[in-house]
Amino acid sequence: MDRFSLDWGHYRTFLAILKEGSQSGAARTLGLTQPTVGRHLDALEQAAGKPLFLRSHQGLAPTETALAMRAYAETMASSAAALARAASGDAASPEGTVRISASEVIGLEVLPPILADLQDRYPLLAIELSLSDAVEDLLTQQADIAVRMVEPTQGALLSRRIGGIPLGMFAHRRYLERHGTPETVEDLFSHRAIGFERQLAYVRDLLKDRPDIAGLHFSFRTDSNAAQLAMIRAGGGIGMCQVGLAARDPDLVRLFADRIELQLMTWLVMHEDLRTAPRCRVAFDALAEGLIAYRATIQSPAI
Repeated sequence: MDRFSLDWGHYRTFLAILKEGSQSGAARTLGLTQPTVGRHLDALEQAAGKPLFLRSHQGLAPTETALAMRAYAETMASSAAALARAASGDAASPEGTVRISASEVIGLEVLPPILADLQDRYPLLAIELSLSDAVEDLLTQQADIAVRMVEPTQGALLSRRIGGIPLGMFAHRRYLERHGTPETVEDLFSHRAIGFERQLAYVRDLLKDRPDIAGLHFSFRTDSNAAQLAMIRAGGGIGMCQVGLAARDPDLVRLFADRIELQLMTWLVMHEDLRTAPRCRVAFDALAEGLIAYRATIQSPAI
């Protein structure tokens, strides 16, 4: 088969095999028959002129050629999804699908009431919420709108600065009753600290001026902000979380309020080509309004 006769369906099957590790798993995921998946794979390998997967005890293992193709196929997937979202919209009214990217903790703890109110106002608007602390690429249309904790630098993006969301050190009352309350920042080194497994870009920005806490040894490590917050709420140790979220739980005690407050700088971003799309415009405005209102409830003199 000529490689130019392949269509998106073939590459969608290719991505499903990569993800599932088998033709049967890809068939289940895509709702296709296994023979159809097999024909797609045969066509792809014929076009490539070499095998894309090798059979192993664990299933189908991708070859170097398949791994090299992966990023391009994922770009096609993003474009296909963005095309479907654009087609779902209406040029005159806010309807169709909007894909929003946000960190786990923002998506789980802050955005739901904002999005619920948005859909009350625009019932024909469908929301896709992608939760990840990785920065999804708006230029390749992995999302329409993103809530970011790093300043956008690409010129083709429309951004609005939300401002700093204050963070503080917190522990559950139960943990402090069992292990005592640290009196100094240095005392933190003798406590169970909750923190990151890897320092992402925004974490490095947060801690660059605080070497005293940047050097903490974490006894519980996860890159998920939501998991960190859950562990603090469970009494698992002392960790950093948003002041506004901690205020919702009267059993969370803030430590060193006069000495430790960091600002999580926040931006709302979308591709400038989407500014005239009603579905994206109303979602962008609602998110900006809701995030600014959330930040205003936790303003402090330090902001």
